[in-house]
Amino acid sequence: MIQLDVSIMGQSYKLACKEGEEGALQEAVTYLDNKMCAIRDAGKLKGNDRIAVMAALGVTAELLATKSPEGPLSDMSMSEVKQSIAAMHETLDSALAPQEKLF
Repeated sequence: MIQLDVSIMGQSYKLACKEGEEGALQEAVTYLDNKMCAIRDAGKLKGNDRIAVMAALGVTAELLATKSPEGPLSDMSMSEVKQSIAAMHETLDSALAPQEKLF
């Protein structure tokens, strides 16, 4: 596990993640920080806990909007979809590698 020092709305946090996932975690932190700062800067809410809840609701709504209500991907998270696509790429690369020798 790797520890990252991050800042969200000026508050420092030490977060742990698996090696190789630092970029994704930092991207998530930046996204959340931007959402929370926008809510704070709008001036309609006071208190970090209320800002955090509103940001969480906004991010959750965005996530749910990306999920299809029907179809083969309806029960999968975006992470699971990305993993499935990566597995498909590996399978295709393995299957097509012998073909490259033909050309």
